Amino acid sequence: MDVPSDHCTALVRETDKERYWASLYAAADRRAALCALYAFNLELAAVRERAREPIAGEIRLQWWREVLQGERSSEAAAHPIAAALTISLQENSLSAAPLLGLIEARSFDLYDDPMPSVAAFEAYASATAGAIFVTAARILGVETPDELGRHAGLAQGYANILNGLPHHAVRGQLYIPGEILDRYGVDRADIFTGKATFELRAALAEMRLHARRHLAAADVLRPSLSQDVLPAFLPAALIRPTLARMEGQGYEPFAPGELPLWRRQWLIWRAARDPRRIFG
Repeated sequence: MDVPSDHCTALVRETDKERYWASLYAAADRRAALCALYAFNLELAAVRERAREPIAGEIRLQWWREVLQGERSSEAAAHPIAAALTISLQENSLSAAPLLGLIEARSFDLYDDPMPSVAAFEAYASATAGAIFVTAARILGVETPDELGRHAGLAQGYANILNGLPHHAVRGQLYIPGEILDRYGVDRADIFTGKATFELRAALAEMRLHARRHLAAADVLRPSLSQDVLPAFLPAALIRPTLARMEGQGYEPFAPGELPLWRRQWLIWRAARDPRRIFG
């Protein structure tokens, strides 16, 4: 029994169901590596929740930097996610550079600094969600154009921030770019008190437009993908339906809800059968 691999698979199956379902469409000998990557992503995303102070989070991020740089081999071997990820990178001859970039970007999560601009947000989303798409594709043995992974990651990043607005507002974080908030005259205090003003709704509508622009750009590049690499991008099949849900009547930014479990699984299945559904 491969304990680190089993641990990662169980964690992803429980916590990131969309990526777990998508991994099932990959070649059987690649699924463990995908789940190791996705478990690492979950671990990094949870650092803010687990660290009481930013310095504690920074220490945790530094530990992961050193793991990826091969400086904590004995400790990594005892940590199921680190062990599985290290094996995955070695067996697939993958560079750790995108994941080191992800760690750097995650430092932003530890603080309450506002996101200043669209450019800053897109750099963050590219280094986080984008890096996961790119690395997953490489695990599947394909040198996918980084531009496709970047656009997929940006679209997913915008959708994630829209979905996470209530959670972020409660803990005093602001990922919506300041230049967008200023463009519509949004009062930041309204966000932190959960007030869905007309101005805020206009700003969120622009966020959705940015997401759709990146989905369209990814879809232009999609025909270049081989069948083998498609599972890396299947989670993106949920982005457009998520945006559409937010554009329907009755949408409440501070109680957005989520797509039902059965529909999310169906969207992954449908996209696996027809790749045009991934971004389109």
